[in-house]
Amino acid sequence: MTTFNGEVAVVTGGASGIGFGCSDRLAQAGAKVVVADFDTEAGQRAAEKIGGVFIEIDVTDEASIDRCARQAEAEIGPVSMLVTSAGILQPPQDPYALPVELWDRVISTHLRGTYLSCRAFARPMIERRNGRIVTIASVAAILSTPLHAYGPAKAAVVSLTESLATRWGRSGVRVNAISPGITNTPALADAVSRNERNVSAFVEATPLGRLIEPVEIANAALFLLSDAASAITGTNLVVDGGWIGAGTWHTYGGIPDARPAGSARGDRDPVTNVQPGGSRSR
Repeated sequence: MTTFNGEVAVVTGGASGIGFGCSDRLAQAGAKVVVADFDTEAGQRAAEKIGGVFIEIDVTDEASIDRCARQAEAEIGPVSMLVTSAGILQPPQDPYALPVELWDRVISTHLRGTYLSCRAFARPMIERRNGRIVTIASVAAILSTPLHAYGPAKAAVVSLTESLATRWGRSGVRVNAISPGITNTPALADAVSRNERNVSAFVEATPLGRLIEPVEIANAALFLLSDAASAITGTNLVVDGGWIGAGTWHTYGGIPDARPAGSARGDRDPVTNVQPGGSRSR
């Protein structure tokens, strides 16, 4: 198992959803976890649940981010790990129906917030020549969606991750991204309740036939933060249940149902036309 032996980890947006999944798994792996969140009540509750520490942060406010970074270093210890999970969803809307104010807020939260958080927390990491950062992007960064703020913001997070990884690599700081698929979070549940997401459509388009769980994103983050990933930087790890890979299958009738158990044993090889253990058919 991955163990972090008291290293300090900060998770922005760490009180809920993917952020809480990361906070919880990091704590289980022995890290001292700072739950950094805008929601004071939820953040304190999450920190108490995992045995961590809550520090308030607003990732749209540079001063708040810098204050959180200084407080974590001064009160908890040298921060060697950062997960930037703070974010908001947006409804799928036509560009002319999407308010520019919401577009600005989504971009500010995801792109600007990730950039400022990485910059603030990486500064002492660079001085110590020791740091690992995981940014949370999205499959919406890779394929077209009707999310005209969220998708471009997440695509920019992937690009930012690559550039920071290149700039800081020789200073001992690794930076990687994770692009989750549709993940079973409270934010998704809220969007479903507003008819802004269709879970059954997501499930139908995913080869594994289910949503992703926050702990599955957290497990990927733990790998990228661990020494097992010591040669990995500037990478975008997709954790989506195969959603991207299934891309065009809907034009061929959709993703097939599971095969009956044992049904594959009698299949002919599509190249040789030979059944397993049999001879070539003529």
